[in-house]
Amino acid sequence: MSRFLHPAISIIVFLIAWEVLARQGFVHISLFPPPTTVLFAINEMMLSGELVRDFQASVGRVILGFVFGGIAGVVFGLLTGRVQAINNYLTPLVQIFRPLPPVAIIPLVIVWFGIGELSKVFSIAFAVFFPVWINSHIGAKEVPQVFIWGARTLGIKGWHIISKVIFPGALPFIIAGLRSGVAIAFVMVFVSELAGASSGIGYQISVSHLAYRIDRMIGALFILGFMGAVSDFLLIKLTQIFFPWLKLIKK
Repeated sequence: MSRFLHPAISIIVFLIAWEVLARQGFVHISLFPPPTTVLFAINEMMLSGELVRDFQASVGRVILGFVFGGIAGVVFGLLTGRVQAINNYLTPLVQIFRPLPPVAIIPLVIVWFGIGELSKVFSIAFAVFFPVWINSHIGAKEVPQVFIWGARTLGIKGWHIISKVIFPGALPFIIAGLRSGVAIAFVMVFVSELAGASSGIGYQISVSHLAYRIDRMIGALFILGFMGAVSDFLLIKLTQIFFPWLKLIKK
């Protein structure tokens, strides 16, 4: 019970402090709206159908980008972590691209793929790939060699070594990478929707900025943050369902 009570208390205290501060008039209320005004703005977007449309658009892009980037990151991370020949050829190439800010490639991606869904999904997948890859790579390297020898003694060979020994051993690192990837995915969906989108939470923030609707901007930002927090929570729950033996770090 306290696991939910303590966060609830901190959120309530934060909202009350925000409401009181915004009502004091230090900053004009249109520039720093209180949470009650933001709540009305969210309700306005919901009644007009904008919120549902933008929510569905952003969630769809995040899911596709996260799945493609996450799968690629896990597969390449396990291979570079345990197969020396692959590591020698691929890791230097990945390390060249890893320091690049994912936001910086968006203009190039738009030139290549246009302003449609493909460019947004690719941008998200590109950003998600690197934290998942580096964690999977390190996790695969951390699997004790004695586990590999034991598996081979029992007759496990080839790709079964990766699926039955290395992957389970690297799973805590992989989950850490996926959780980082979730957060980055929501950053990238916001940025990608600023460049040539007609729907999405990022698009809603951009349009609200042009209309000088700060309440709608803050409301959309809260929705984006809520989506990210829920996604991280669901990722943990799914991990507990599919890998109940894994001891996850307590939140």
